[in-house]
Amino acid sequence: MFVFNSNGLGFWQRILINGLIFLALAGLMPEYFYVANVLVAFVAALILGILNAFVKPFLVLLSLPITFLTLGIFYFIINAFMLELTSSLMGSRFHFSSFGVTFLVALIISGVNL
Repeated sequence: MFVFNSNGLGFWQRILINGLIFLALAGLMPEYFYVANVLVAFVAALILGILNAFVKPFLVLLSLPITFLTLGIFYFIINAFMLELTSSLMGSRFHFSSFGVTFLVALIISGVNL
């Protein structure tokens, strides 16, 4: 029996897509975004998925007033913060050179995961 997810993509599909995005962007921007290997990319995608499932809803709820005032732009900053949190949990095997790069990667991931 097939159960349709209202988000469009299932959890594991998002993990796969995010892992591939991490690998592609690390290859396109090697001086700004570092991923040690393929396994690290998929583990980072899994950690990001878990953080998005459990931590992000609380951050979105707490930041609802500022998100409303910025017409939703602050939501992308929350996405970038989630990537930074993933980076800090992964250590030196997965990191960004600056928050600007993190924000750009968050925008790309948000666009692909529509």
